[in-house]
Amino acid sequence: MNNGLKIAAFAAALAATFGAAYGVGNGVGPVDAEPAGYTGHKEHQKQRDGGGGEGNGGAEAGLPGGLQVSEGGYRLDLMTRSAEEDRSSSLRFRVLDQQGRKVTAYQKEHGKELHLILASRDLSTYRHLHPSRAEDGTWSTPVKLPKAGDYRVFADFTPDAKGARNLTLGADLAVSGSYQPETLPKPDRTAEVDGYTVTLDGGLRPGAARELTLKVAKDGRPVTDLQPYLGAYGHLVALRDGDLAYLHVHPGGEIGDDSVRPGPEVSFSATAPSAGSYRLFLDFRHEGKVRTAAFTVTADGAADKPAPDDKPEPNPEADPGHQH
Repeated sequence: MNNGLKIAAFAAALAATFGAAYGVGNGVGPVDAEPAGYTGHKEHQKQRDGGGGEGNGGAEAGLPGGLQVSEGGYRLDLMTRSAEEDRSSSLRFRVLDQQGRKVTAYQKEHGKELHLILASRDLSTYRHLHPSRAEDGTWSTPVKLPKAGDYRVFADFTPDAKGARNLTLGADLAVSGSYQPETLPKPDRTAEVDGYTVTLDGGLRPGAARELTLKVAKDGRPVTDLQPYLGAYGHLVALRDGDLAYLHVHPGGEIGDDSVRPGPEVSFSATAPSAGSYRLFLDFRHEGKVRTAAFTVTADGAADKPAPDDKPEPNPEADPGHQH
């Protein structure tokens, strides 16, 4: 298939799958500077032009993280709008304040000023990256994505400014090539990665905190010497199927606490924003290498009938997308 036909097929597939389309003029032109991406939820379309104005930063009260390109007076300016499948490229972006100035001061979270998550819309590809920041506030990181499709870029950060809170902003990235979306895997309590078996205990409930415990084993033996990765023994990101609403969850306690052990179990507390299917990605480090185990979990939708052990629902305006 020649390049023109590849891009045309890619655009058609995205239109059919996500209700979106990339700009096509006479024949096939270049990828639009602002990919249409997912358009299934009309209430989220304000992100395409920076949201609902400067007054509210484009944020709708209570929305999970990653659904807006701007929030709280800050905007994610994704400078790299497109890439090619299986080709190395540099992903570049900036965070702008309400006056359009590049942000150059950040608070460190888990040893980094900014965490970058990259995921395909079908949730089959996931990357947890840590880009470098130039003095002028421009971030960059090398990236090589194995498949064509529509991707979401999440910037998770806290500006070093008075009154600033943690934010997760999102923007779309188009990867050209022959595109065939994958079906979301069915819910499963075990995941295999590089000879490791990770078992999930617990689940998600809309509007109520639930504990998730992940147990790591290798060759049938529990792993009791997990290594710290960004100040913890595990990092968990949850993405909602469909719109990719973002939850970044960290285990309770800190390394050095008597209650925190280097495996085999790592526990988290998380609250699902709604019923639906979620893809969970656990990053853990062992024998000097970071690995990622992925699970599909279904939130049961019974938030209106809390169980006796339900914890109070967190304030959505405090930090809807970044939980600890």
